[in-house]
Amino acid sequence: MRIYGSELGEPDTEVTGHRYAALIGGPLDGQRLGITGWSVQQLLDGTALINELGTFGPGGRAPVHGKGR
Repeated sequence: MRIYGSELGEPDTEVTGHRYAALIGGPLDGQRLGITGWSVQQLLDGTALINELGTFGPGGRAPVHGKGR
């Protein structure tokens, strides 16, 4: 799993043939999650990303929900 847009100076380009989910709100706002190869069920279930940018310090979770929720 990879988050795009989190590294300073990282190019803001998407690779042709890859799929991305925009992360909106919370500590990962404005970044993209690479979802190439995820099944429909995985997309609907969503995930919780461990991140270092939360309000309560490192180790927090940023929930990512599919369109089904």
